[in-house]
Formats: sequence, C-alpha cells, structure tokens
Amino acid sequence: MAETFDFPDDLRAAQQESQQVTAELEALYRELPWSVEPHPGFTAREGDHFPTERPATEGWTPEQQETVEQLRARQRELATTVITHPYWSTEAVSGDVVAARMALKRLFPPVA
Repeated sequence: MAETFDFPDDLRAAQQESQQVTAELEALYRELPWSVEPHPGFTAREGDHFPTERPATEGWTPEQQETVEQLRARQRELATTVITHPYWSTEAVSGDVVAARMALKRLFPPVA
C-alpha cells in the first residue's frame, strides 16, 4: 500500500496551481505558430533522415509572447515554492522525500 502524507494546504495549492499553469502553457504552445520570429518556412532536403516541413509564419504576436512569458514566470515561481517548501525537511516525510514528492504530484490528475 502506498504511503500517505499529510501535505500542508499551501503546498497542495501550489502543486495544484503548478499543474494548471503547465497545462495552460502546453495548450497555448499547441495553438501558437511554430516559430516565435517571422520565418519563410522550409521543407527538408531530399534524403534527410526525418522529412520535415514548416509553413511560413508571421511568428508570435507581442501579446502571445507576453502571455507565454507570464505563464513561464508563474511556473518558475510555483516550482520554487513547491521545491523549497519547509515541509520537505520535517519529520512527516521521515527520510523518504522522493516518495513524498511523487505522492504530491499524484494528488491532482493531469489537466487535459
């Protein structure tokens, strides 16, 4: 049976928001053009190992770049909060920090 941990509310909230921000960022990346900067596009040369083709793009708008940067910054803040939380050095973890960190990640199912 898996060990259970009594995570503090602020740690749980930070982990949950971290997963939500990561899902938002991943969804945004799927919608954005393939290149941040304007690019004429390309097609891989014949004989290249992996055939690749990218259409021409105007790149990301300044608003899209700002949104990505804000989400990345929030993602870093939350990661720092989770990783450096005082809980990890308490007796509640009892030496098995890896199991505790994995249990925290599994508290909240991935956001699709």
